[in-house]
Amino acid sequence: MAETKFQTIVDVPRFPWQTGYQKKNLFMGSCFTENVGAKMETLKYSVDINPFGILYNPLSVANGLQLLLDEKQFSANDLVEHNGLWHSFSHHGRFSNTEQNEALDDINARIKSSATFLKQADFLFLTFGTAWIYRYKKTGKLVSNCHKIPAREFVRERLPVQQIVEVYYDLLTKIWQENPDLKVVFTVSPIRHWKDGAIENQRSKATLILAIDQLIQELGVGKCAYFPSYEIVMDELRDYRFYAEDMLHISEVAVKHIWSRFEAALVSPESIEIAREVQKITNAVQHRVINKKSLEYSKFLLSFLKKLELLEKRFPYLNLKLEKEYFNVQIEEFGGSDKTIVS
Repeated sequence: MAETKFQTIVDVPRFPWQTGYQKKNLFMGSCFTENVGAKMETLKYSVDINPFGILYNPLSVANGLQLLLDEKQFSANDLVEHNGLWHSFSHHGRFSNTEQNEALDDINARIKSSATFLKQADFLFLTFGTAWIYRYKKTGKLVSNCHKIPAREFVRERLPVQQIVEVYYDLLTKIWQENPDLKVVFTVSPIRHWKDGAIENQRSKATLILAIDQLIQELGVGKCAYFPSYEIVMDELRDYRFYAEDMLHISEVAVKHIWSRFEAALVSPESIEIAREVQKITNAVQHRVINKKSLEYSKFLLSFLKKLELLEKRFPYLNLKLEKEYFNVQIEEFGGSDKTIVS
């Protein structure tokens, strides 16, 4: 008797190249990018996540990448004031500030560090959320975020496939001139933009998928690839229990599932093994106890400090400095028990 199947599983073959603890990974795009990037960050991989904040459409992501290539330094003329906050139309609201100079300092410091990171990166993960864009009527320029400025001040339009392809063909060619070994992995966010309407959301997602497919064909599979996060959610997680309360964003369970598929396809076996041990250490850091003066807690701290130091010796490229400092501080507060193992 044939086994009954309750899911349609998306085939995700293992990629010919994998990331890992010795690789640098730059993530840019929609909030889904932050979910996967944050998971890697928690596991202590080398990552840089959204140096402009969350960006939803391909042209805004491309604009951000171009600003990194140019190492653009923003000035007061690049900001706009609205409702007591200074905003950049190239950035998410997380960079907005009541103080103009502070906003500029945050923006410019991040561009400087991320421009360096891009030149050294091994992987560039790009997540597109929508093909709809907004232009500011006063300047005609694309905006990455409207910052709650009235909608009447913007023009809304949907990008055609060919425009996305042309922009990224030229842009990635420039990036590869500076970093020829960089691998680019495209994804489409599974989060639906419901304010566009069900039909327009589907047309938008289709535009992104077609553009990415054409780009990979033109640029070559040796340089680019596609990770089917959108398809995994649509097929493998077709149940509202995998969504947040708004029925649009995906739940933590769904994020974990996609991460497991991502890890299996794109992370080296050695790094997957290391990540399991790193996870135990990060769990220990987050562990909270009622009695910090108990002997059991002292043994707990010392045992995990030993595990951490063994990991550092086996894999010297791991960055567990903060976790090591945490254990040492906790041991010192306890009374410095068995200080011979505390470095």
